Amino acid sequence: MSPISSGKSSESGAARMLGSGSAGVAELLIFHPVDTIAKRLMSNQAKVSLSTLNPILFRDAANAPLVRKFTSLFPGLGYAAGYKVAQRMYKFGGQPWFNDLIKRHYGTQFTNTFGERKGKMMIQASAGSLTGIGEVVLLPLDALKIKRQVNPDAFRGRGVVRIFMEEGTTLYRGWGWTVARNAPGSFALFGASAVTKEYALGVTDFHKATWTQNFIASIAGAVASITIAAPLDTIKTRIQNANFERKVSGVVVVKDLLRDEGPTAFFKGLTPKIMVVGPKLVFSYTLAQTLIPFFAHYV
Repeated sequence: MSPISSGKSSESGAARMLGSGSAGVAELLIFHPVDTIAKRLMSNQAKVSLSTLNPILFRDAANAPLVRKFTSLFPGLGYAAGYKVAQRMYKFGGQPWFNDLIKRHYGTQFTNTFGERKGKMMIQASAGSLTGIGEVVLLPLDALKIKRQVNPDAFRGRGVVRIFMEEGTTLYRGWGWTVARNAPGSFALFGASAVTKEYALGVTDFHKATWTQNFIASIAGAVASITIAAPLDTIKTRIQNANFERKVSGVVVVKDLLRDEGPTAFFKGLTPKIMVVGPKLVFSYTLAQTLIPFFAHYV
């Protein structure tokens, strides 16, 4: 057994769920309006200017008082709560589980192929990629959240139970593009974070990284993940924000986008995502990495 695959994880499943779940709740309360802004910018197909920005971001509340404008950025909060907390618990709590699984069964192969140091980082990235692929099971909650944010008319007064009963597999529309986005995006998130800790910060035991080290590594991971996943994220969002009865394939979205808006449209919303959604990911990832070892002392 190679050094990379030996040893038992110091963190229990309960600690991982508590740490990542707490990070998800905190992120939701602080960053949901930011997520709404990013989704509306990605869904907008017209040219964005200072004169059109207000109605794009605030919709019906564009001419309302400031407080009403702010509250208009909280559509679909219930769906967002279910999705975001579950997603963060799965992503940040599940990636260490996949990491342990790969080390236990394939640690020797990774060490022989990449060397001990790089092998450890490749396992971290590969575990992140597997975790990202598995996120597809949460797609219905993500789809409902996005529709509430950018296309509330799609609900037409229907509740969650009725929507699930009537729409069924429609809520998994765009699952292939979601997998295609999450696999490289999560690989980059955990891989870039691991590379930063190992090479830039000199951290050998990731479980013992300080808050500052986790924060710096999270910035690198978040920027890499958002940039790599941006084109596929735009496609996925446009597939999901259509009305339930309108079936739009990813190929059609790509063709229309290239024809009407040009290739740079794949990166619509990238700058605000890095500037304001990036900190959301940095915040939750840093908090999860800090809280999981903390809870490990008590559960």
